[in-house]
Amino acid sequence: MTKSSNDPSSKDVRVDVHYLTRVEGHGNIVVDVKNGKLEKCEFQVIESPRFFESMLVGRAIWEAQHLTSRICGICACGHTLASIKAAEDALGVKPPDDVVMLRKLLLNTEQLDSHILHIYVLVAPDLLGVKSIMPLIKTHRPVIDMALRMKRMSDYAGEVLAGRHIHPISYVVGGLTQLPKREGLEKLYGLMLEARKDGDATLKIVKTLKFPAFERPTQYMSLSSKEEYAFYDGDLVVNGGIKTRSRDYRKLFNETVVGYSRAKIARINGSTYAVGAIARFNNNYNKLHKKAKEAAKELGLKPPVHNPYLNTACQLVEWVHCLEDSIAIMEKILKDGLNEKKIVVQSWPTRSEIGKTRYTPHTGVGCVEVPRGSLFHEYTIDETAHITAANCVIPTNQNMGNLEDDMRKIVPELLGKRTQAEITLDLEMLARAYDPCISCATHLLDVKFV
Repeated sequence: MTKSSNDPSSKDVRVDVHYLTRVEGHGNIVVDVKNGKLEKCEFQVIESPRFFESMLVGRAIWEAQHLTSRICGICACGHTLASIKAAEDALGVKPPDDVVMLRKLLLNTEQLDSHILHIYVLVAPDLLGVKSIMPLIKTHRPVIDMALRMKRMSDYAGEVLAGRHIHPISYVVGGLTQLPKREGLEKLYGLMLEARKDGDATLKIVKTLKFPAFERPTQYMSLSSKEEYAFYDGDLVVNGGIKTRSRDYRKLFNETVVGYSRAKIARINGSTYAVGAIARFNNNYNKLHKKAKEAAKELGLKPPVHNPYLNTACQLVEWVHCLEDSIAIMEKILKDGLNEKKIVVQSWPTRSEIGKTRYTPHTGVGCVEVPRGSLFHEYTIDETAHITAANCVIPTNQNMGNLEDDMRKIVPELLGKRTQAEITLDLEMLARAYDPCISCATHLLDVKFV
């Protein structure tokens, strides 16, 4: 006789979770344990493909970033910058140093925006034993007000730096279409200085939270640079090992199709791997800002971190780093100013001009680190600079295989110790620890037992 699903000693467990929602589509968690043996363990992405690569084919290269920024409402800036870098690589365009500095600042603020959302909206309710952030508005109103204040700061950064918060419009191939206004920069700088105390308060809060105890060493891939904690530039490294140029990413990992999911599974040397804050922390710890290292020490973090639930804690360390790095960049901008002649693109081609100039057919690759990990855009152009082939590799998809391997290890460890409901919650929290796309995943999962 099968024992009750609420009996921790039960050897039969069936978990069927619908839906884990993300930008790419809806995902299911399906786990089937029979007589103590794990027979099925899948993360199923069931939504139809969105065909952004197909939309790009036939478009002029200068249009690419405006389309691809729509892939995600949270990582719109990251998609824009990866797209622009791929276009510049294909066209042979080298942006000025001040343009690169502004891009790094924009990418920093995207990390600030996404990380604080994940910490407070997705993870905190689980660790505090509530269904969503809504009950916390009544019980922890000052904390929620602080989280919203931190979110508004990073939202405002998008408006000042890129023309609007979602789907930036002023960053283009070679530069910007307009300079950020000084009054906006001064206000943003003030908000960043004020955010330091909110970051300190968040650190104290997260320090009190108890993350699930679980470890599984895996491969951690990210950009890495000798000069800085890499978000915008660098080479790809795996567990701090041999470097691979980002344009050679296809030589490093490969994607395969599985029958139960419409998302591909990525592997390096035949094994799954993780990207995101935990991977960057493990590979680039020595390049963190001094205050970020202090935050890591406060949280008890030191590389290598092998507990995927602690990806959230690594995000907070990155939040501190990105804030301090952004303040330093802002101080340089406000002191030295911005040279409009070097930054603003004057030769942006009009629709009537596109196709008249001849280019050398070429393939360009752009890679940046977005909140969830390494993002790749690859475009091939013809002699009129129209796209003939495109490929986008999204961090969430790269993490899916590693998430499944984590699930395969943790489920047997929980059998006999946790009820079916507790196992389900642990798996939900594990999936959320990978920071699935926040714009579509702010609700709790609806769980159905079969």
